[in-house]
Amino acid sequence: MTASASATALAAATPAHRDRYVDLLRVASLGTVIAGHWLMAAVSSDGIGNLLALVPALQVLTWALQIMPVFFFVGGFSHALSYRSLARRSDGHPVYAAFLRARLQRLLRPTLVFVLVWAAAALAVQLAGHGDGRLTGAALRLVTQPLWFIGIYLAMVAFTPPLLKLHERHGWGAFAVLAGAAALVDVLRFALGVPYVEFLNFALVWLAVHQLGFLRADGRIRRPAVLAAAGLAGAVLLVAYGPYPLSMVGMPGEKVSNMAPPTLALLCHGMWLVGAVQLLARPAGAWLRRPKVWRGVVAANGIAMTAFLWHLTAMLGVYGAQLALGLALPAPATAAWWAQVPVRILAAAALTGVFVALFRRFEAPARRSPAVPAGPAPAPAVPARAGGGPVAALGITLCLLGVLGLSMTGLGGLLDGHSATLIALPVTAPAAIGMALGGWLLVERSGTPRSVRLRG
Repeated sequence: MTASASATALAAATPAHRDRYVDLLRVASLGTVIAGHWLMAAVSSDGIGNLLALVPALQVLTWALQIMPVFFFVGGFSHALSYRSLARRSDGHPVYAAFLRARLQRLLRPTLVFVLVWAAAALAVQLAGHGDGRLTGAALRLVTQPLWFIGIYLAMVAFTPPLLKLHERHGWGAFAVLAGAAALVDVLRFALGVPYVEFLNFALVWLAVHQLGFLRADGRIRRPAVLAAAGLAGAVLLVAYGPYPLSMVGMPGEKVSNMAPPTLALLCHGMWLVGAVQLLARPAGAWLRRPKVWRGVVAANGIAMTAFLWHLTAMLGVYGAQLALGLALPAPATAAWWAQVPVRILAAAALTGVFVALFRRFEAPARRSPAVPAGPAPAPAVPARAGGGPVAALGITLCLLGVLGLSMTGLGGLLDGHSATLIALPVTAPAAIGMALGGWLLVERSGTPRSVRLRG
């Protein structure tokens, strides 16, 4: 079955109760990140810079382009529905391992393929003695940086069961606790100078945004305009009068970043984005009922993660081809550079399409078992294993540490032991890759040997 035929079939089989807007938000958020990265990359013969650092006035655009909070918000919604569905059908058996395996299958496979392909290429380049070039070295550092988002997402999946219980008991109070803890971290960081406390906000800020997804799943975001206004006002006041920079993405050389580690200003930014997209839910829902529109969203969802993983590779390929062909590479932010932007983006989109064609099969969901003969259907089963929960927890911990470590180390210096500090410990790229692979295998094993029969 071709990809278009598959998307058409999936679109036609969509249940009437499915929240199609969430699927649109997932695609739109990743697409916005991709477009933002293509625009911000300022490549010259001297290396790879950031357009927003060269033209600080453009940093206000990050209040629209930094849309990762929407992706994590959507993740919270989807994780709540998925976990509850498994729990309802589990006949009281633990479903943690099955939940992790189901949620990570389409995320980790394309990610690990991307990592292994790039690691092999990086090793070959360095063995050939070409890994120290200014552009090559910058590319090997840059290409893994977006993996931070996957590492954080893995943590959200891992914490879904306990935080969902907290949500079911306290509702908005659970979000308030996480948001208040994030604010306290910033007070300890900026007002009292407590060292290392800021790293707690990697969890607190993003998990608070994730908690908003739980609230949406239960229909409890009833006043999105209030949420948007409060978030926007908070972000504006914090940036205007606090120690927070204007940009909602990290800038080279800045003393304080709203992103790494996340700040209260970024949480407020996430609140206003969530409120804003909720305000658009009703008109967007009517638009998504059009068959052609929905088929497009379904098709895009089938390749979104693959496109995200490979979009920087495509952009670097376009710049590399430009240099190899001896074409002019204007200084970033000049009139000549801006004139080339549309052509470069179209070329990067086309090359991303090539990578998607090559690697999309790793994002495809696992094939289901062949249809059973006619007759009473057996009850579905959740893959499980005695003690599978602890194994799965260990596996996802190794995965997120490995992916986060690789986003920090990059793929340069594979042969000389280059390392980065992850939670106060040095980690090298080979060690990070090993942790990610080992963790993935543990998650896969945690759900395979036997099945827990579910009620039909």
